[in-house]
Amino acid sequence: MLQLQHISKKYTTGDFMQTALDGVSLSFRQSEFVAILGPSGSGKTTCLNLIGGLDRYDEGDLFINGQSTKRFKDRDWDAYRNNSVGFVFQSYNLISHMSIVGNVEMGMTLSGVSASVRRRKAEEVLERVGLKDHMHKKPGQLSGGQMQRVAIARALANDPDIILADEPTGALDTGTSAQIMDLIREIAGDKLVVMVTHNPELAERYADRIVQFRDGQVVSDSNPPEQVEASPEYRLKKTAMSYMTALKLSGRNIATKKWRTALTAFASSIGIIGIALILSLSNGFDKQISKYESGALSNFPVTISRTAANIDFTEPPPGTPGGAEVELPEFPQESEVYPYDPTLNTVLHANNITEAYLDYLNEIDPSLLDGISYAREANLNVLKQTAGGSVTDVDLAEAGFTAYPSKPASVSGSYLEQVYDLLQGEFPSGPTDLVMVVDEYNRIDTSALEALGFDYEAESVDFSDIVGKTFKLIPNDLFYQSRGDGLFDRASASDLKSIYDDSQALTLTVSGIIREKQDSPMSTMNAGIAYSDELTEQFIAGAQASEVVQAQQSSPTLNVVSGQAFSRTSLFSAFGGMNFGPPGMGGSSTSSTIDPADATTQQQALSALGASAQPASISLYPKDFNAKEKLNAYLDAWNAGKETEDQVVYTDLAATVTSLSSGIMNGITIVLIAFASISLFVSLIMIGIITYISVLERTKEIGVLRALGARKKDITRVFNAETFIIGAASGLLGITIAYLLTLPINAVLKSMTDLSGVAVLNPLHALALVVLSVALTMLGGFIPAKFASRKDPVAALRSE
Repeated sequence: MLQLQHISKKYTTGDFMQTALDGVSLSFRQSEFVAILGPSGSGKTTCLNLIGGLDRYDEGDLFINGQSTKRFKDRDWDAYRNNSVGFVFQSYNLISHMSIVGNVEMGMTLSGVSASVRRRKAEEVLERVGLKDHMHKKPGQLSGGQMQRVAIARALANDPDIILADEPTGALDTGTSAQIMDLIREIAGDKLVVMVTHNPELAERYADRIVQFRDGQVVSDSNPPEQVEASPEYRLKKTAMSYMTALKLSGRNIATKKWRTALTAFASSIGIIGIALILSLSNGFDKQISKYESGALSNFPVTISRTAANIDFTEPPPGTPGGAEVELPEFPQESEVYPYDPTLNTVLHANNITEAYLDYLNEIDPSLLDGISYAREANLNVLKQTAGGSVTDVDLAEAGFTAYPSKPASVSGSYLEQVYDLLQGEFPSGPTDLVMVVDEYNRIDTSALEALGFDYEAESVDFSDIVGKTFKLIPNDLFYQSRGDGLFDRASASDLKSIYDDSQALTLTVSGIIREKQDSPMSTMNAGIAYSDELTEQFIAGAQASEVVQAQQSSPTLNVVSGQAFSRTSLFSAFGGMNFGPPGMGGSSTSSTIDPADATTQQQALSALGASAQPASISLYPKDFNAKEKLNAYLDAWNAGKETEDQVVYTDLAATVTSLSSGIMNGITIVLIAFASISLFVSLIMIGIITYISVLERTKEIGVLRALGARKKDITRVFNAETFIIGAASGLLGITIAYLLTLPINAVLKSMTDLSGVAVLNPLHALALVVLSVALTMLGGFIPAKFASRKDPVAALRSE
């Protein structure tokens, strides 16, 4: 069964070489009790370790059932120890944090035996050694003799072919020694038992065969076998420790060091707590900014005007003192005034907003837009009737008439309902419905009230006096009357009443009063009267065929309303000036149109009379900043490949907000996380040290596991499992503490900034941090775990 042929083993320490075995040849029967005797240093324990596969020979060969072991790899030796060998050590070598039954089951666990079979076999062998009633105790609760019985039960549990006993009675009293030897003698009835001992009396009394060692050689053999039969069916079954087994083993070990583990997990969690809090605040502030930006974007739309300007105030204009050609210092000492034309510092671009471009805008993905607003230059002819019955025209600029934004055509819902609260009445449902916009204090300018015909000197005006108020929109053919010489006059004051009552006049009604919502950062529109762009389109549709418009189209040099000749056309005056903001923010709206009589160019006059359907400006309100970027990309696509003069330049008032909010917040977050990550790096080093200490503490356990057939990777897996448990505990503890800390942080921020729920930890961030904690702790413990797997099992078993 087992043969040693010319086995030699040498140990080198520095320059000194010690020969432990020198050409040893031995053969063993399949079942016998062999006692190896010899003085200390004779090589008997080394021989036992070589037979058990714990150590490797230098020369010769070891045959197992006729198979040479010269080509055995580590995994083959591991399988051999697990399948064929059971060890009984002088110092028992039980794993202290495991129960008795757990120690006995360990070898079978490495063999892949099912849990039910393991438990049954463990109970059988414990009953055989008389310890079944103690199976759930820990080793520390047993006597020396009982612990040695457990060691014997562990050796028998996996039904090995060979039992190797190294001084099994060396630490026991005489009575207990006799009991243990009787048990070993019984085992030798059907197994090969090889026992190393210094006690010749025990050897003579119990052994079938005594082999004497001296100076690394066999000097006598009392009963050598004549012939050893090999078993042709002998096969090694590979061992493997499951990760779950490693977790259980490490978990039990950690449970014996609860406070140290808790302190280690807490120290490791500090970095996780810091990063979790930073991410919570960053996430919360991002949400607050997004919430603010969602409202602010309504006030900072992407605006397309007839004229766009790129203004650079950082450089003086060319050709002037201080410019590129004439150097001029700041705060000069000369007693001179330098002429300066600011228009030279402005680069103007005339946008040709064609029908094709308007069609292109209509094809914008509706999901990108919150609203769209058109500002037109048509001067609406609006009349009001006072309480006394007199009729006068309405000064639209004073009354604050503004076209309100609306949702894209294919999108349901109302922009006004999204941004404004209804104080009384109803939101507009048709083009003839007007709404009064008041500020956050329910105020409106006295001049606007006066222009609208309300009592502007009263302390307040009741909502009911405003809702239901009517006005009349007068067509051009009624409002402008021909003088017969190609010129036109406005209707006289005496004619206004009849015009007001004319059936062609369109009745406009104030349907409700609205105010910006409290969570809206700013109102889109100034206080005044807001109306639908559809109303302007209806007016323009009728105005284009009116006599006054046709007459003005036929008169390129003369204003048919004022009778004055037009002035020289300039880029600024061609369209009535430049407006870059949205309605309500200084941009183009009906309230900024000019009176047809004041027009200085034909284009101005026609636009004021309603001849042109082309909007003066278009304001696109993105849903959020991501939508804004896609919207800008869509607008840029129109300009791709076009000459500069054919391009349409838009104004993005939100660009500055975008760069400031995202850039600063991301920068702060990165810097803070970088600082917090220092503690993670320290934790990584600390985990490495803690794992290394654990390796030192569990050195004997490593030797026991290797003796039971555990592979090197199994040992690595045990310590990786330990760092996994610590990392998971650290991550979960850090996330829990961080979550609890968000409660007082939010309370402090609420009292200081009136912002509620700022610190909010994203569940994905929490999960990522737990994974990060586990990864870092396993990384920190990787080197110590590898170090543990490379430990010499013989040296590990000798450690204390």
